[in-house]
Amino acid sequence: MTRITNHLPTAELQALDAAHHMHPFTHAAGLAQKGARVILRGEGCWLTDSEGHRILDGMAGLWCVNAGYGREELAQAAAAQMRELPFYNTFFQTTHVPAIALAAKLAELAPGNLNHVFFAGSGSEANDTNIRLVRQFWAAQGKPDKQVIISRRNAYHGSTMGGASLGGMAAMHAQGGLPIPGIVHVGQPHWWAEGGEMTPEAFGIARARELEAAIADLGEDRVAAFIAEPVQGAGGVIVPPASYWPEVQRICDAHDILLIADEVITGFGRTGNWFGSQTMGLRPDIMTIAKGLSSGYQPIGGSILSDRVAEVIGGIEFNHGYTYSGHPVAAAVALANLRILEDEDLPGRVGRITGPYLARAWAGLADHPLVGAAETCGLMGALQLTPDKAARARFAAPEGTAGLRARERCFANDLVMRHVGDRMIIAPPLVISEDEVDMLVARARTALDETLAGLRADGLMVAAV
Repeated sequence: MTRITNHLPTAELQALDAAHHMHPFTHAAGLAQKGARVILRGEGCWLTDSEGHRILDGMAGLWCVNAGYGREELAQAAAAQMRELPFYNTFFQTTHVPAIALAAKLAELAPGNLNHVFFAGSGSEANDTNIRLVRQFWAAQGKPDKQVIISRRNAYHGSTMGGASLGGMAAMHAQGGLPIPGIVHVGQPHWWAEGGEMTPEAFGIARARELEAAIADLGEDRVAAFIAEPVQGAGGVIVPPASYWPEVQRICDAHDILLIADEVITGFGRTGNWFGSQTMGLRPDIMTIAKGLSSGYQPIGGSILSDRVAEVIGGIEFNHGYTYSGHPVAAAVALANLRILEDEDLPGRVGRITGPYLARAWAGLADHPLVGAAETCGLMGALQLTPDKAARARFAAPEGTAGLRARERCFANDLVMRHVGDRMIIAPPLVISEDEVDMLVARARTALDETLAGLRADGLMVAAV
């Protein structure tokens, strides 16, 4: 049996990686000079690299390893399905048992009348699907001009042409001719950075009403849908004020605008419910899913449609699909993963035990001189770095200077914690224990101490004017 093994020293592996492997969202020359970290194995919430470091993974891979690393039952599910039916497509009036079973299970788990699943290979692909779905939904009802999709600035909905256009990240829009036509962005509900003198409640309502203003400006007969993450993930774990989502739901209902909840990060237990829509009290027409669906063990994503949307789309020939839609191995692994989440009640455990425990421990970091806010939602957390807490000030240095330093100090202390600008974020596996939460917070505090010392030494604890 052929196996991929670590048969070379780290430096040689790094050289091969630099010579041939192009990484996502990476300045290749800078990485080649530094050398990529080579990860060899994972177990539970822990990673081991090629130098033997045991690293606490505070990001669950890339928001996805909800069930934790080293799940033998998922490896067995993949192997068994590969032996029985390694691949078949779902085109040409054909189906197979794993796709049938997974679609039925998702319909059972999803809230409300979300009962129909269109499979994709990732969240990015699923959001591309959503663009075509909502436009065709209205066209099939004699409203072909109802095409505009409204999203939010600093949202993340994937990296394909469609997904990146739906997202509202300026750095992505600066490359490749984005966004594509028919997509409009409104403000994000980020009170700490953008709320000014408003209360969080007033700010949440004001940001929601930007959606209503955009609908009025564009014309209700032109707006197809609003897409948003229940909690912005890659934008910095931005938990909206409590007033925000009820007002957004009211606006979508009042103007007959489809609501797409991008649950790629918040789905499958991350917020303490099966879906972030349940945590936020949403009634979406479409949910985007991926990541935690298989705990990252296989690439799979999809769109869960409401009865209303599915009835219209099902009445026409929808000319869209992917070779790997409902891939049998990915579907079988996803089913086995959902069984783990269900049998171990990991969403409930996050809601009742580890989420509240993290919230208490994480809040303790708010007393750090470098931290302006410490926020959580389930097993998602953010630390807002600032040189001046009282003023909610940004750094005078270019955005991300402090955050990158903090990320590097986390790595140096064997903790994976990500930075988004000057905001530090975590989303550990849902299997994390209370003791491991304590370790995570302790390592984060050490990294903050070291970052603060470095910023002070270099004269960078200065607020922007």
